[in-house]
Amino acid sequence: MKPIDRVAAAFQGHKPDELPIHHLGFSSRVASALLGREAYVGGGIQQWREATALWQGKDAHQEFVERSFQDAIDVALLSDQDVVRVSYWRLNVKPTRQIDEYTFLYEYGPEENWKVLKYDPETEESRYIDYRPSAPLTFADLEQQLAIAEEEVANYRPAEKDFDLEIRAQKLLGAERVVRVGGASIMLPDDPIWLEAIALRPDLVGRFFDIAAERAVRNIEFLAPLGFRYIFGGGDLAGNQGPFYSPRAFRELTLPRVRRMSDACHRHGCRYLFNSDGNTWPLADDLFGQSGVDGYYEIDRRAGMDLVKLRERFPHLTLVGNISSHTVYAGTKEQVIAETRACVQEAHQAGGVIIGASNYFVVGTPIENVQAVFDTIRRYR
Repeated sequence: MKPIDRVAAAFQGHKPDELPIHHLGFSSRVASALLGREAYVGGGIQQWREATALWQGKDAHQEFVERSFQDAIDVALLSDQDVVRVSYWRLNVKPTRQIDEYTFLYEYGPEENWKVLKYDPETEESRYIDYRPSAPLTFADLEQQLAIAEEEVANYRPAEKDFDLEIRAQKLLGAERVVRVGGASIMLPDDPIWLEAIALRPDLVGRFFDIAAERAVRNIEFLAPLGFRYIFGGGDLAGNQGPFYSPRAFRELTLPRVRRMSDACHRHGCRYLFNSDGNTWPLADDLFGQSGVDGYYEIDRRAGMDLVKLRERFPHLTLVGNISSHTVYAGTKEQVIAETRACVQEAHQAGGVIIGASNYFVVGTPIENVQAVFDTIRRYR
């Protein structure tokens, strides 16, 4: 079977010749060790690289894009992946000033809107933050932001430049492998006022999720005719102890918008996948049973998300991942082999599983542990 056929079999409930594979992502340091050269993939490091390239000029930025595209494909093929991720973190905004090697300033608009990019080479993480500390947001601020965002989404029309790397990969690899594409995320911003709004101003949260859903629907309508059949969306909404907000709030605020995204996918012959690590069991009946989602990724084994139990309870749901990135990072080689083998066996037992790491192969992960994951999957898939 071709890789694309294995993925289709997982979603159709058929048994493939081998388990399909998708690892969610690689830090640059891990990918560089695998490829034997500096690899342009990863998280915050890619934002800093892009800022540096934009600062250096058009030719440098084009080189950054080309290297990022090729390295993402190369590491995916090296690790036998049936689903290929070609786009890592981006920050395609030219800085206006370089403060030092790892810090850039973005002086766009009034000073209260200026941003700073700070990169930490030890962790490969970047922070894109306000230039000046601002007062805590108020509900009035949220209303103003939402009014602007609603106007923007009303005029939003997806274009090839918004998915340039994915479209290019689809033309190059789409007949053989699944090219991962997003554009349908739905999650609260990382500011505590939004959790307050769930309790005190749920109307604001509903408006925010309506904007996300409208943008997603327009992206799906754009991507489907280009041959994309699997839309990776969702967004983190849980930690190891459970969801960040109540099942009731999810049912009333999030579920209708997720359903709208799923319905749009199904109208256009696509599958919708939802991601969140953490313990999502308290939301499971709505998130996996009522939302219409077809797949679930970032499945967090350490938070109690068990492949076999998920498959038994939701037989329609295709599951992606479940090898713990934490185990690969912190465990011994023997522990990594044991967990990988257990996940592969559970995947064979459950069916409808795309095997892989639950999240990034993070900075500091021993390369022998990453190789042990690859070798164990190849042996038992």
